[in-house]
Amino acid sequence: MKLYLTYLLTICSILSFGQNATIKGKINTSDGKPAEFVNVQLNGTNKGTIANENGEYKIERIKAGTYKLKVSLVGLETKEQEIEVKAGQTLVVNFTLAENANQLQEVVVQSNSNKFSQKETDFVARLPLKNLENPQVYTVIPKELLQEQVVTNINGALANAVGAAPINYPAGGFGITSRGFSTGINARNGMETTASRSSVEIGNVERIEVIKGPSGTLFGASISSFGGVVNLVTKKPFETFKGDVSYTLGSFGLNRVTADINTPVNEDKTALLRVNTVLNRQYSHLSQGHNNTFLIAPSFSYQINNRLRILADIEFLSINQTRSIYTRVNNPSGYTSPEQFPIDYKKSLFNDDANAETFSSKYFLEANYKIASNWNSSTLFSYVTENVKHSYQNYLTWLSPTLVARNVLIYGPIANNYTNFQQNFTGTFNTGSISHKMLAGANYRFFNGTFDYSLVSNNGFIDTVNVTKASSPLTKAKIDQAILNRGGMVPFDVADQITTSVYVSDVVNLTDRLSAMLSLRIDNFNYKGIPSTPKYNQTALAPKLGFVYQVLKDKVVVFGNYMSGFQNQAPINQPTGEQFVPKPIYAVQSEGGIKTELLDKKLNLTLSYYHIAIDDAIRRDEKGVSFQDAEQESKGLEFEIVANPFKGFNIFAGYAYNDNRIIKATDKTTEGKKVASAPENVANFWLSYKFTDKALKNLGLGFGGYYVDKMFFSTANTFYYPAYTLLNATVFYDLPKVRFGLKVNNLTDQKNWDAYGYAQPLRNYAVSMSFKF
Repeated sequence: MKLYLTYLLTICSILSFGQNATIKGKINTSDGKPAEFVNVQLNGTNKGTIANENGEYKIERIKAGTYKLKVSLVGLETKEQEIEVKAGQTLVVNFTLAENANQLQEVVVQSNSNKFSQKETDFVARLPLKNLENPQVYTVIPKELLQEQVVTNINGALANAVGAAPINYPAGGFGITSRGFSTGINARNGMETTASRSSVEIGNVERIEVIKGPSGTLFGASISSFGGVVNLVTKKPFETFKGDVSYTLGSFGLNRVTADINTPVNEDKTALLRVNTVLNRQYSHLSQGHNNTFLIAPSFSYQINNRLRILADIEFLSINQTRSIYTRVNNPSGYTSPEQFPIDYKKSLFNDDANAETFSSKYFLEANYKIASNWNSSTLFSYVTENVKHSYQNYLTWLSPTLVARNVLIYGPIANNYTNFQQNFTGTFNTGSISHKMLAGANYRFFNGTFDYSLVSNNGFIDTVNVTKASSPLTKAKIDQAILNRGGMVPFDVADQITTSVYVSDVVNLTDRLSAMLSLRIDNFNYKGIPSTPKYNQTALAPKLGFVYQVLKDKVVVFGNYMSGFQNQAPINQPTGEQFVPKPIYAVQSEGGIKTELLDKKLNLTLSYYHIAIDDAIRRDEKGVSFQDAEQESKGLEFEIVANPFKGFNIFAGYAYNDNRIIKATDKTTEGKKVASAPENVANFWLSYKFTDKALKNLGLGFGGYYVDKMFFSTANTFYYPAYTLLNATVFYDLPKVRFGLKVNNLTDQKNWDAYGYAQPLRNYAVSMSFKF
C-alpha cells in the first residue's frame, strides 16, 4: 500500500509540474485598522487561510494559473479579485473592507455565536444555494451539536431532526418517520449508500442533512422516500495536521473509542490524508442482546493542479449485534397498547447468541474539474457492498392475554451490491438581465445480489410462552433445529436492476429579490427478471418547481414548491393468472412557507405548510385482485428555530404536525384512518449555555427534550404505541487540548416504544473524554 501511494504521488507530481508561487497581503478596515479573522480562499482549490491579528495573510505553494481570490466573513459583503499567478512569483494582494474596526469586531463576535446554524450546503440542491435561496425545507444537524450531546449512535443524532420519530428495522438498520413516511438513511454525500441490513455508524459523520418532502427529482427513487432524504456528510481531509482521540463509557457496558487523524502527505500540502476509526462495545438495554461495531474510514484528497482535484474515500464497517424485536398483536389478546403487556419491560424472550453478523464496504471516488471560471464538472463513482453472514430476526405475536408466540427467521448469506456512476455539470450564466445557476447531470445505477432465508412452517412460529410462568430465552440451538425441521435454508432469486437517469435544474434570478427553480428528472428502471417475475421496464418523470421572494433582502423570504417523488413497482401475478404491471407510484407535494435569518443570522426560523398526495397507491380487493387506485393524503406544519439570543446561549428546536390518512381504499372501514407509524405531533428542543466569564468560561450546560405522539400499528387503528417525552441533560468542560462531557438520557425513566414496538432504553448515561492535538 505504501509503495502504491508513493507511486501515485510521483505520477501526480509529474502531472502538476511547475514552480510554486506565493500569495500574501493585508486586509484593512475602512478606517485603516487591521481586519483580523477574515477568511481568505483561493477559489477552485483547497488553498485558504485566515488573516491574523495584524490583518496579514499568506497562501503558499500555488501552481501557476488564473484564480479568483475571495475574502469573506459572516456578516460582511464577500469580496473577490481575479489574479494571475506566475511560477516562482510572490504576489501581493491587499483588500480594504467597507466596515470600520468597531463594526468588524461586532461581526467577529457574532459570526461564531449561532454555532448550531450551519445551513450552507451543496448537496440539498446539488447547487451552491444558500438557505434563503432554496425553496425546499431541510434540517442540518452539525457535529458541534452531536459532540455537546455526547451522541454515540444514529438514533440519538436524528432525534434533533424536525418531525423525526425513530424506526429500528427488524432486518437491521435505522430510519425515521418524516412527514408521515418511513425514511431510511440512504444517502452519503449525495450518493447512494444503501445498507438496509447494517447499522449506521456516525464516527465518520461531519453533519447530517434531513431534506424534507418527495425528492425524487434530484435524488431518485433508490435514495429518497415520499417523506424526504437523510444525507450523511462525511469528514474530509484538510491542510493542517490535527487529531482527536476520544473514549466514552456509559450504561449497558458502553465502551467506545474513536480516533480522527488528519495530515498533509507532501510538503506542498496538495496530498491530504484523513483517517477515522471507531471501536464500539455495548450490551443491550434489554436482558439479552449486544451491539459490537468496528469502523475504519480513510479518505485521501489530491490537488493535481489548479483545475483538477480528486477525492477517494473508503468505509469498512463490521457489526455483530442482536436485532430489534418486532411485536405484533392478534385480536384475541385484547391488547390495544404495549403498556398492557404482562411482561417485564426489559425482559427479552430471545437469547443473546441468536445474533446478526454483517460487513459492509463502501468505495467512493470523486473528481472535480474546473472547466472555466463559472463552470465545474463533478464525476462520482461509488461501489457499496453489504454482506450478511447470518441474521436472526425476532418476532413476537400475542395470541391471548398471557400467551405469546415466538418466531425467528434466519436470513443469510446475503450479498447486496450497488454500483453508481454520476456526472454533474454546474455553472452560472446570463440571458440578458436574468442570471442562471444550472445543474445538468446523469446517473447510472446497477444492483445485483444473492439471498438465502429460512422456511416458515404452517403455524408461523417456533413455540409459545405463557408469560405468567417462568420461561427461558429462545436459544440459537433451538432455533436452528426448528429451521432444520422446516426444511432449512432456501435460496431466493434476486433480479439484476439497472436504473438510468438524467436530470436538469435551473435556478433563475428574475430580479434581485425573486428567483425560480425549474427541475426535471427522467428515470428509466430496468428489471432483468427472475423465473417467478418476468423482466419489465418503467420510465418515470419527476418535475420540481419552486420560487423564493425576498421580502427583506437576505433576511426574510417567502417560498413555495411543487415536488414529485416516485417508487418503481414489481409486476403482480393476479389470481386469474394474468400479470398486472403497475405504474410507478407518485407522490406530489405542494408547500409554502417563510424563512428568516435575522440579527446577523443569530435568529434563523423556518415555518412551512405542506400537502402530499398519492393518487395511484396499490390496493387489493376481497378476491386478491390488485388495482392501482387507492388514495393517500399527508399534510402538516413544520417549524424550526436555530437561535443565539445572547452570548453563550444557543437554541436548536423544532415542532412538526402531520396528518397522514387513507382517503380511499378497498376496505371502506379503513377510509379516513391514520396511516401506520405516523405520529401526529413531534417536538424537539436543545438549550445550550457556555459560560463567558473568566472563571467558568470553559464550562457549559445543555438541556433538551423530545416528544413523539402516539402511533398506530396499522391502518385499522386498533393498536397503538403510546406518546412519550424524553428529557436529557449534559454538562461539558472544553479546553484547547482536552474536552470532558457527561450526558444523562431519559431523566424521568419513561417507557417508550418505536414504530415496530421495540422497547427503547430507560434512564442511561455516557461520559466522554477527548484529547485534541
